[in-house]
Amino acid sequence: MKLALVKEMRDIDRKAIDEYGVPELSLMENAGYQAYLAMEELLGGVAGKDICVLAGSGNNGGDALAAARHLMNHGAKVKIFFAGNIEHCTPSTLTQQAIIAKMEPEIQTLKGERSLDRLQVVLRRFCDGVLDGLMGTGFAGSMRADMQKLIRVVNDAHKPVVAIDIPSGVNADTGEVKEAAIEATVTITLGLPKAGHFFCPGAEHTGKLLVDDIGLPTALLNHEEIKQYLLDEQLATGLIPPRPLAAHKGTCGKVLVIAGSPGLTGAGALASMAALRSGGGVATLAVPESLHPLMEVKLTEVMTAPIPEVAPGIMGGDRAVGSILELADSHDTFLIGPGLGRNPETKEMIRALLPHLRGQVIMDADAIYAMQGKRTKLRELKKIPVLTPHLGEMAAFLETEVPILKASLLSMTRDTAMKCNAIFVVKSECTLVAFPDGEVFFNTKGNPGMATAGSGDVLAGTLAGLAKEVPGKAAVLAGVYMHSLAGDLAAEKYGEGLTAGDMVNCLPLARMKMK
Repeated sequence: MKLALVKEMRDIDRKAIDEYGVPELSLMENAGYQAYLAMEELLGGVAGKDICVLAGSGNNGGDALAAARHLMNHGAKVKIFFAGNIEHCTPSTLTQQAIIAKMEPEIQTLKGERSLDRLQVVLRRFCDGVLDGLMGTGFAGSMRADMQKLIRVVNDAHKPVVAIDIPSGVNADTGEVKEAAIEATVTITLGLPKAGHFFCPGAEHTGKLLVDDIGLPTALLNHEEIKQYLLDEQLATGLIPPRPLAAHKGTCGKVLVIAGSPGLTGAGALASMAALRSGGGVATLAVPESLHPLMEVKLTEVMTAPIPEVAPGIMGGDRAVGSILELADSHDTFLIGPGLGRNPETKEMIRALLPHLRGQVIMDADAIYAMQGKRTKLRELKKIPVLTPHLGEMAAFLETEVPILKASLLSMTRDTAMKCNAIFVVKSECTLVAFPDGEVFFNTKGNPGMATAGSGDVLAGTLAGLAKEVPGKAAVLAGVYMHSLAGDLAAEKYGEGLTAGDMVNCLPLARMKMK
């Protein structure tokens, strides 16, 4: 399924009306009916239930008024609170107002403190559910003080809420919430999902997300100019091809992991084990020579190789470059960076290695740091590299601040992937996968328990383990999804007290579930 920006969704609506001849009222009717169905499911039926409908003057309010009619037709006791300016109503919303008025529900305009007090009483004593049709996806910027109060009154009532399209107060493109936003239990989004449903804090306000096309033409929803997608079960299933009977460790991928420094040896161990658990045939961990005896004892299935040092536990220098390149001849995938450290000579070693590696390169952590200020060098690699930064690492790579990056995460990630000719897997509450052709995928799996040290090392290792066996883009998408699915499987067993090792151990089961 694709995911739309606000401008793209407006274009879809306009083309559906102007080019396909779909009446705007027809779309509004469909939206209202879907909102009614969402409330029906949320409350386990609406007959005899008190429903508070909040409507603004835009088409989002018109959707809510259409839903109010369906709610009344199915036995709900509806109270409508209008929070807009009648002079600003769209023609379709005015039509819905005229229709619902003839059904004689209780209607009150929210204007001033007394009407807000009335709403507060209704919410607390005479309300089983709330329908939010105040703002929709058109909201951006700052919110009026009276609307802030209204939203806080709704949230303080702690009633089940169905939001239409997006919770009021959430920026649909960024997930930003400046002053206040409705805390929805369920959001029924229209046409396509929006980025603000997946970026926090918007994601925390969305609740359960439902999607309905409301009768919009499929050709518009799947238009090639929309380059955002959901990485969900439907897309992920089948990304990994069946393993042939004649498979052997060589055909399943030989991964060289270049990692480790004093105090950070676990990063390389986790990454190399993840490479095997995700399906790689061979994993070799290249570590500083003074740490090699430790890793030989620690790891059984992973081979190890000592690399020359410039200081105890610190890789670097020409001898290290030569030693790694000699190892590279017998491997096809290269993971560089977990726990490697930021010594200047280590960074220089990384930059010297990259142009000579013939297979797929995955860069994590300190390898990304080594490319700060040298982003264009990524274009010189023999294959398009994969970089796996978290927000702090991505901000440092772009020489900016995390809040600036967060405010424009989608656009900045896409632009960087295109300019660097690299694939970026940016880890956040919703991991983004951006390709050089402009396509961006929003991951739909994962849980807060995965916020633990080593989780990123497991992701990098998972990507490396799939790089040989899975072709092209599919390897990255499959790896991101498998990693987060493994986190969800681990959370089912351990809750939020996860360790990175729990995720490693769940990778084979996650892979099996993706067939």
